[in-house]
This record gives sequence, structure tokens and C-alpha cells, in this order.
Amino acid sequence: MQDIDNKALFGMELAELVALMETLGEKPYRARQVSEALYKQRVQSVEDMTTLSQALRSRLISDGFRVALPEMVQTAVSVDGTERYLMRMADGETVETVWMPDGDGGERGDGSEAAEEEASEVVGADEAVKAESFWDRRGNGRARSNFGTLAEKGFRRATICISSQVGCAVNCQFCLTAKLGIRRNLTAGEIAGQVAAVLNRHHIQIGKDRINLVFMGMGEPFLNYENFMKSVRLLVEAMGIPESRMTVSTSGILPGILAFAGERLRPKLALSLNASNDSVRERIMPITRKWNIAELLEAVVKIPLRTREWVTFEYVLLGGVNDQPEHAREVLGLLQGMRAKVNLIVWNPGPGIDYVQPTPEDVAVFQKMLIEGGIATYIRRPRGRDIYAACGQLKRTVTDEGKDLVAIRAAAI
Repeated sequence: MQDIDNKALFGMELAELVALMETLGEKPYRARQVSEALYKQRVQSVEDMTTLSQALRSRLISDGFRVALPEMVQTAVSVDGTERYLMRMADGETVETVWMPDGDGGERGDGSEAAEEEASEVVGADEAVKAESFWDRRGNGRARSNFGTLAEKGFRRATICISSQVGCAVNCQFCLTAKLGIRRNLTAGEIAGQVAAVLNRHHIQIGKDRINLVFMGMGEPFLNYENFMKSVRLLVEAMGIPESRMTVSTSGILPGILAFAGERLRPKLALSLNASNDSVRERIMPITRKWNIAELLEAVVKIPLRTREWVTFEYVLLGGVNDQPEHAREVLGLLQGMRAKVNLIVWNPGPGIDYVQPTPEDVAVFQKMLIEGGIATYIRRPRGRDIYAACGQLKRTVTDEGKDLVAIRAAAI
């Protein structure tokens, strides 16, 4: 959808860097040095690549090459410690990326190392209240020193939520991002670059700090499949983040799911189910008219799951729409026999979207019915709802230039 920026170094795989060095008359080992500087050291300029000779750095700069990490132009900080960043790309387009210290519980029950780390946390309808009390005891989640490991800053782990497109074409009726439409795909470098920018902001040490990645920000990753998968390779092979610590969410793009099943490097999959039958799902997710629930489930079971890995089904609960006992019974019928877990997400409000949140009682009954029916079911903690950083709230929010937002309460909440 856009011309590839062939002067952006961040986003190039090792083979591409080798080819570039050859055109400059350099040995292949120079490509490894550039890769190390980009993805391990996470430098922000060519001049910072001090393992290269000054002559080579000057040549790269004079030829127009640059690192080209996304620019973090604005930050909003929630009362719960979540941070939402407005990231600007080289052409001026912006997306949003979210940092969640201690995560939102989304990994629980999926069989991964990240899930084991979450295993001791509370599961139940009162999670949000307990999480809020937790943050109150830690000073309302205010920013800590940027130096030291996550543990030294008081966190066990952190999750970064990444965007894959500028806007989104899927048009889910309950999501603010849908109101933007689709502007363009992000390149692999722009996708992985969001991670690098956030890691740099928090001085994260890969291999020492526990970092999880979720491709659940703006856009549909499987409608930008090649760039998404290239970003995964960069994050795994060049930056050193295991794919078992990554989860990709799809609204249900059938060709993407089938291609994903055959990948060598593969994050965990989360399918946004959000309804128990095609009739309801078509109303809230028009993409269902192209691929119905039965087709999606048939494709999902073709994914060769790792030992102890389970597929996650995300289910946004909309009051009076998909949150009643009859819907829970239908979900049980859909998922019986699958290695599946369900993440329930209480809908996060946004201006101009005509839905209401389910009652706590309905949420509790829905979860209880699924658990009693044999499906591991968790309630995802809402993170950053007050700054429009929660699930379904990303909308390229722009504030007064240059100002950080601290604990801004959204008018619609």
C-alpha cells in the first residue's frame, strides 16, 4: 500500500544487510556489525554504530541511510501505570503503542512460559478492583526511575501492545480504531521499531527482563501478513525475543490463519471470536460475512500447537448483545474438544460507539458457565482505560504538542 523506504536500516534482515554492504564494497562481517547495532544495541542513529569505521558511517549517512526508528512524539500515563505512545513514522503517519507493566493477564492459561509467570495471579470478576488496589499501594502507578531491571523498578514483567497498520479496514463496530478506516500498512521495520522504541524508553535488557509482545494494537496483522511475519523474524532472530512470548490477534482472516499454520517461527494465536453465532458476529464484526465462525474454527485446528500450547479466543462482552447465558452455552458448543482458552474482555467505552458494558453479575455468570463446561476462562484486566489505551480504544489520539498526559480521565468514562 506504500513505497518501501529502502534507506531505512531498521527493518532489514541480515541477508539484506549483507547485500547492502556488498554494494558499498564492504565485507559481510560489516552486515553483522550493523545488525548487532540495530537490534541488540538498539542504536538510534548511524553515528551511534561505533563498531563501524568513521568512513563507513559517513558513507551510509551521505548515501541517505538512517536507522529510522518510529519517533515517540507523545505519551499518556494512566493511573494504573500503563503508558500509551503516539508513534510518528518517517512520512508523518502515526499509530499508537501501549506499555503495560505487569501485563493484563492475557497470557494466562495458554501454556507458555509467560502463562506460568501469570499463574499465581487472581482470577475472577473482581480482578479490576483488586488490580486498582494493587496500583494504589504502589503510588497510583506513577513513573519510576528509567534505570535498572524491571524487578528493580517493582515490576515482574511488562507487555508491549504493537500496531500493524495505520488505522484498520475490518470495521468492528465496538472498536474506536475502526472509525479511522485504513490508511496504509506498516513496514516490518515500523512494526518491530515500535518495540525497540519502547524498550529504549524503559532501558529494557532482553534476556534479563521479562517482556511479552502482543500484536493487538491498531490494524489487522493478517491483512499485512508479509510485513507482520518479517517483523516477527526480526524480533526473534535479531533482537532475541522468543516467539513464545508473542501473541498475535486476528479478527478472522482465513487465508492468514492458514498461512500462519505453516510458519517456522510462529507467535501464539488469539482469535477475536466476540460472538457465539454468525448472526450476532455479523452485526458486530462484518468480516464474518466473508468467513463464518465454522470456517475459522476449521482453520484454527490446523495449527500445529506446541507442547502445552492452547489457542486463545478473545471475547469482548457487550451488554445485552453477546453476554447472556444462552451465548455462553453456544460458545461451549463451538469450542468443545479444542485445546482452547477464552479471554473475556469487558467492553471498553469510546465516544460515538453505541454499546454498553455488561453488568459484573453477567460477566461472572458467563465466566462460571464456561469454566464449568470445561473451558479455561479468564477475565483480562482493563489497562489504561482512562487514557484510551485499553483494548479497542486506540485511535491516534493527539494532545497539545509536547505535553505528557498523566492520569487524564476520558470524558466518556
